[in-house]
Amino acid sequence: MALARGLLYMAIFFPLTFVIAACAIICTLINPKCYGYFARFWGRLGIKMAGINVTVTGADNLPDDPIIVMSNHASNFDILAMQGYFPRHLSWIAKKELFKIPVFGYSMKRGGYLPLDRGDGRKALKSIDEASKIIRKGRSVILFPEGTRTRNGQMLPFRRGGFLLAARAEVPVVPVTILGSFSINPGGSLGLNLGRSVQIIIHPPVNVPDGMKRAAAEVFLMEHVKDVISSGFK
Repeated sequence: MALARGLLYMAIFFPLTFVIAACAIICTLINPKCYGYFARFWGRLGIKMAGINVTVTGADNLPDDPIIVMSNHASNFDILAMQGYFPRHLSWIAKKELFKIPVFGYSMKRGGYLPLDRGDGRKALKSIDEASKIIRKGRSVILFPEGTRTRNGQMLPFRRGGFLLAARAEVPVVPVTILGSFSINPGGSLGLNLGRSVQIIIHPPVNVPDGMKRAAAEVFLMEHVKDVISSGFK
């Protein structure tokens, strides 16, 4: 039954995604700032269609300055929940392959999302440098440090790229714990369990101590961000 629900959900929501993406492209040709409205609408639509209730706590922990948000990743509904209900508009850092999807990929570019090349090491460093410059100019972004969805509900090892970016951008990292999404649509599954709840816990920002060298800052951020996100499961 869960599989049937999941397939039906995708059959309806995927076409709607491309329609919303196309509308966002057209709107941004007139006013680039309108993209956030379509992104939030898309996230909330996907959540409502699955009968999910989303609660957000810790919004007062968000600083006014540019930030990098990092959260655990257990389900495709993490993206919808964060897109639709996070208190601040964020640009996603996503693998470059997503930007090649017709309509959807171009919509992401129009929305100011940032591609990350996870293949060739030299290209990856170049994309991180470019992203860090954009963040320093005032753009807040979000990424999943695990790089992919967990298959068993436990957090995967964190990848280095996001923390290299954070150390170079020199902005606070805001850890976020997402609870409940794994039971809705486990990683690697097409099944969908309706009527569940997702909780987004926004933790206080993690800042690198003054004077810490970049290599040490990467290690510091990785250890502290993982500990903070894990604390939300207790």
